Amino acid sequence: MIKKGAAVIAVAVALGCAACSSETAGGGSPFGVAADRAPAAGLPPVPTPPAPVGPATRTVRTAAELAAAGREARPGDVIQLADGVYPGKFQLTSAGTADKPITLRGGRGAVIDGEGIKEGRTVELTASHWRLEGFTVRNGQKGIMGIGVTGTQVIGLEVHQIGDEAVHFQHGSTDNVVRDSFIHDTGKRRPGFGEGVYFGSAKSNWPGGQPDRSDRNKAYSNRIGPNVTGEGVDIKEGTTGGEVRGNTFDGAGQTGENSGESWINAKGNDYVIAENTGAGAHRSGFKTRTEAEGFGCGNTFRANSGSVAPFAKDDGYAFDITNNRQCGDRENVVCDDNRVGPGGKGLSTIEPRPCRP
Repeated sequence: MIKKGAAVIAVAVALGCAACSSETAGGGSPFGVAADRAPAAGLPPVPTPPAPVGPATRTVRTAAELAAAGREARPGDVIQLADGVYPGKFQLTSAGTADKPITLRGGRGAVIDGEGIKEGRTVELTASHWRLEGFTVRNGQKGIMGIGVTGTQVIGLEVHQIGDEAVHFQHGSTDNVVRDSFIHDTGKRRPGFGEGVYFGSAKSNWPGGQPDRSDRNKAYSNRIGPNVTGEGVDIKEGTTGGEVRGNTFDGAGQTGENSGESWINAKGNDYVIAENTGAGAHRSGFKTRTEAEGFGCGNTFRANSGSVAPFAKDDGYAFDITNNRQCGDRENVVCDDNRVGPGGKGLSTIEPRPCRP
């Protein structure tokens, strides 16, 4: 008696052997290819599937390796800077994504050196979604420049010995953050252009004559100064909706050139400027100005502290708000919870008011 399962096996073997080569009888494979031989001539080998491409960590040790990494990085990649000096100007041109930013990180002993304060951007970003973490940037005309970028985070860097401004986001750069960084010794080439953090562009430099909408940029918990010759944070006309919170300003070395006479100069709209503290300013701690029609308005100053002494000029204020008449119903507001020692002419040019949390 033949069992049902055995019959099925027998039929399968019979069908398979119908295509057997003459080698089958000699003990070869019953499927036409000897077990110890390559596929028949003319048949391509089965390709090995490529390994999936995902985020990678790449350690760089030379300037050439850093330059290549800035061009070749993919979303989610991490570029690790070994300690050492990386001379030159570097461009970061590969884009990350909102959920997979590209990270460039290192310790303070990893130093990107621009080789001179007279020209060039030491680190230039023209692609979005980067995280710059931990390392040092020094000795360039510009420190870090973001042009038309979104979602960049500058975290825990030291930026110093810079010819003009240290960190600048412009030409439609939005939703970027500078935080927990130490910025000092700027304006070594031109003191009037030695800002610590700079959002947007002056009206004279607006691209195509239209406002530079570098909106919703933020500066959090940075240490700015000493020897920042311009404003600690310069907020340009044309920008809207950012935040400057929790920063510490040291005004020693501020020169007053080109309006660089305050910790924060707000010429954009609708910024929250809160919980900052400062020691010494060239003239005033915080100020607003209208440099382009419709801008310099709707800014709120709350819970700031410190003293503009001992450097402040006799004609300064803690809060120098002189343009509210140009703002209509979008006035700037100084809240009554600020605790900033008055300048030579007093606390504020406008009456502080209660502000809701």
